[in-house]
Amino acid sequence: MPVCSRLIVAAATLFALAPFASAQQPQKLLATPQTIVWGNYNGMAKPALTVKSGDTVAIQTLSTCGPAARLMAAGVDRKDIPTYVDDIYSNFPATEKGPGGHILTGPVAIEGAKAGDVLEVRIQKIDIDVPWACNSFGAGRGFLPDDFPYSRTKIIPLDREKMIGHFAPGVDIPLHPFFGSMGIATPGGKSDSAPPWMNAGNMDNKEMVAGTVLYIPINTPGANFEVGDGHAGQGNGEVDITAMETQLTGTFEFILHKGSLTDPTRLVWPRGETPTQYIAMGFHEDLKRATEMAVRNMITFLSEQNPDHPHLSREDAYSLISVSCDVDITQLVDLPRVGVHVMCPKNMFTSTK
Repeated sequence: MPVCSRLIVAAATLFALAPFASAQQPQKLLATPQTIVWGNYNGMAKPALTVKSGDTVAIQTLSTCGPAARLMAAGVDRKDIPTYVDDIYSNFPATEKGPGGHILTGPVAIEGAKAGDVLEVRIQKIDIDVPWACNSFGAGRGFLPDDFPYSRTKIIPLDREKMIGHFAPGVDIPLHPFFGSMGIATPGGKSDSAPPWMNAGNMDNKEMVAGTVLYIPINTPGANFEVGDGHAGQGNGEVDITAMETQLTGTFEFILHKGSLTDPTRLVWPRGETPTQYIAMGFHEDLKRATEMAVRNMITFLSEQNPDHPHLSREDAYSLISVSCDVDITQLVDLPRVGVHVMCPKNMFTSTK
């Protein structure tokens, strides 16, 4: 068995334990002008924090809802806006912003991470830090830009005890917080934070809640993990271009799996896993191509990479996806790349390796 495969088998055994247990107290990474990245993933950036494989970090993030003045104009009470929002908007250098618009906390470098390895990100806990979320669309953006050629922001009060968002009179939404953007550096310098890619990034995958795992193929030394774009909840598609945008603190455990670029079964695209589902992903400028990628990535997983169960033939994997897996649109608005993911239920598999 190749080294990478043995490591992925070990990872699967560990990640089947949900919720995750960790004996160590998490390190903390607060959101400050010195610890955030504005609008990019960058393999050349100086890490805000360096950790070892197995370390756990609680990471504070901002929303995409804007500065305090904009929030108050939309109806948010001043006392409900954390002071670090003002600090970041006032003191982060304008020359360091872009090309995207997400405010991400990090980078977190992983000691010993190199191209060809795999980063396992265990999402242990997600806390909603404020009692509000915003949903906005802008002129010329979103999936129906010609239907709504203007901008609007809606504030959604959040009841964090009942875990409900009060969208409108008679309309309450169950909260399922997750991070729209979790990713690592791409080779070279800055890359736009908006479109998801091999480095994960702005996936907007609502399945990646607390208790789930994200596997990301590493292409740069240190990996340089960044996180942000917190959502209290979202519908698949995210059609108006935003979700219930809010401020979250996530607790993550980082596991480094040493791999080899010559291993034919190595991970090439991000993969997710929940306690009940395997998740394969695809990102492309064309929705059909993104769907093809997601389906092919699930075929590869089921026929070559599944660490828990006997591998299927490629033909059987293709058939199984058709008869029992769900192909879902992740998002349609993180241009230029849209996203598709395939959900494969674990309870179908009755034998283990």
